[in-house]
Amino acid sequence: MPNHVHFLMKELEKNGISRFMSNFQNSYAKYLNLKTNRTGSLFQSMFKAVRIESDEQLIHVCRYIHLNPLTSYVIRDVDGLERYPWSSYPEYFKGISDLIDTNLISDFFPSKKEFRKFTLDQVDYQRQLDKIKHLSLE
Repeated sequence: MPNHVHFLMKELEKNGISRFMSNFQNSYAKYLNLKTNRTGSLFQSMFKAVRIESDEQLIHVCRYIHLNPLTSYVIRDVDGLERYPWSSYPEYFKGISDLIDTNLISDFFPSKKEFRKFTLDQVDYQRQLDKIKHLSLE
């Protein structure tokens, strides 16, 4: 996304996600500051975290993240989503990934076709939610 990033992570050790995000934000800010000859913080605030409480919530959050570039019109169509280089979505169809454990999500679906159907069935609904999300209070 142009102004934010989503990670769906499983914490393997206490405070592992917090340490990862701190290292990620600090390292990326240092890299970009050096590359663009700038100083100061890059991120507006610390990351937000939501604890996943159920398998159902897990797969729905995964779907939301994967559809985000499409429903926000960063990309135009489903074909673009399957080629979008800044998403893990294409990794679910390539096979083994060096970076992402797709099995955590893929194991909920009998086939890649079912995973694709589950994900894409909510494009229009998610676009409608995106249009009204500014009306809610956090």
